[in-house]
Amino acid sequence: MSDNSGLLMTNNATAIKAISNYIYQTIVSIQQENPKWINAKYRSTPWHHSKYQSTLINKLTKGLSYAVVKDDLQLKVTNYLQIILTPEFINSDRYNALISQIDRLIYPEINIISSDKITNSQIPDFSTNGAKLVESGMAILLLDVENLHLDLETEKILVDICNYPIQIKVAFANWRSMGKKDEEFHQRGYQLIHVPPGKDSADLKMATVGASIFVNYPTAKEVLVCSSDRGLTHLGTTLQSHGLTVYQVRKYKNQITVLNSQTGESQVYATSVPDIPTVDTFIIQLQELIRAESEKIGLQWIKFSRISALYKETYKLNLKDVVLNHFPDQKSRQIFVNFPAYFAIHQPSEKSQTYVSIFNLFKPEKKILNPPTNNQIEVSDNITDIAEITSQEVMEKVLVKIVTNLTDGSPDNYVPISNLGSEFNRLYGRPITKTIKRFQPSKKFPKYLELCTSLKLHQSQEGRWFVSLS
Repeated sequence: MSDNSGLLMTNNATAIKAISNYIYQTIVSIQQENPKWINAKYRSTPWHHSKYQSTLINKLTKGLSYAVVKDDLQLKVTNYLQIILTPEFINSDRYNALISQIDRLIYPEINIISSDKITNSQIPDFSTNGAKLVESGMAILLLDVENLHLDLETEKILVDICNYPIQIKVAFANWRSMGKKDEEFHQRGYQLIHVPPGKDSADLKMATVGASIFVNYPTAKEVLVCSSDRGLTHLGTTLQSHGLTVYQVRKYKNQITVLNSQTGESQVYATSVPDIPTVDTFIIQLQELIRAESEKIGLQWIKFSRISALYKETYKLNLKDVVLNHFPDQKSRQIFVNFPAYFAIHQPSEKSQTYVSIFNLFKPEKKILNPPTNNQIEVSDNITDIAEITSQEVMEKVLVKIVTNLTDGSPDNYVPISNLGSEFNRLYGRPITKTIKRFQPSKKFPKYLELCTSLKLHQSQEGRWFVSLS
C-alpha cells in the first residue's frame, strides 16, 4: 500500500458507488450459491429484486460517504460486510478475494498484496518473495439476448479472451417474451434489464447503459459488446475514446467472431454444432408446441415470440438457427408461410405482433392433410388408446395403418412424415416423437421409421422425408 493511503482519491464518489455496486453483486451471487453465508436476518431477503438492489446500494453509498480518508473507507466496508455476512464466509478464501477487489477500488494505484490473498487465477502474476503485483481492472459484458444467444461454452471463450476478469454481466431483453430465459441468466450471474417490445429496444438500452460504464465503473478496462447488430458501433467508439478496450462479439451459426477495437484484429472461434432437426421433424416439433400451448392457455392463436421462446426452452435450439440452416435467405416466421397445409399465420397490422396457429386445432374430427383424402382414418379396432401401444411391434402396426389410410393403400404413394406425425398426434393425443422414445430412446423419427420393415422412406433433394408402404 502506498504512503498516501490515508488520503481520499479525487473521484471518491465514483469509487464509493463502484464499491457499493460490487458488494451488492457479491451478496446476490452468494445468496444463489450458498445462502447460509448470509446472516439469518438478511438471508430471506430477495436481493435480486430491483427494490432491494436500490435500497442496499443507496444505504451503502450513504454510509461509506462519511469516510474521510481511504483507511476509514476500508474499515467501514469491513464493518458492513461483517454485519451482512456470517463468520464462516469472513474466514473463507472467497472473502479474501472480495476484500482484494475492494482494495483495488479504494487504492487504484498498483498494490502489493500477499499471495495467500489472491484466489483469482486470471490476475497477472509478477511474483517477488511471496508477493504478487496486482493491477486494478475488470471486464464488463453487455449482452443483447434477443439478438445473440450466449451459452456457457461461448461465455468461456470470452473469459479466456479478456485480460481482466469479467466481474459485471448485464443482459438486455423483453423478458416477458423470453420464456424462462430470465431464470437461466439470473442463475448465471447476470443483471437483468427489461426493455419494452419493439425493434432495436434492447440495443438502444444497451447503448444508453454502456455509454456510462467509464463513470459508474472506474476500474473497468475492457467491455464486451455482445450483439450482431452493427448499430452499436457508436457505443464502441464512445467507450474506446475513454481508454477502454472494446470487444465486438457476433455469432453466426457455429462460429463466434470477436473484433478487438484497440488492435483492429478479428478472431473467429468455432463452437459445437447443434443437432439441427430435419424439415419434417421441425414441422412436427412446431405443431406439437403450438397444440400444447393452445390447450394450456385455451387460445387458438399463439404469439410467434412465444413459440420461439418455447422452442428454445424445449429443444435447446434457437428457432431462427433451424430456419437459417434449411432456408438461408428467409426470416424465422417464414417457416409458417412455407407450409400453409400445416400452419396459419396472422398479423393484424404492420406494427403488431405475428400470431400462428395450426389448422383444426379444436376440431380434430375434421382432417386437413397434404395430400387430402376423403376417407376418415381409423386405426385398428384393437388399438384405439395410447396406453395400448406397449411395444415396437404394436407401434409399427399403428403407423402402417395410418400410412395405409393416408396413401389409400397404394405402396407407390408417399406422404411427408410430418403428415404421419400430425395424424398420430390427432388420433392418440400424444406427440409421436415422444412416443417412439419409449421403445428407441436414441432414435430420431426418420431413423425409427427405418426400423419398420413394413414401411419405406424416401428423401427428396430438398432434404424432406417421405414415407410409404413397403
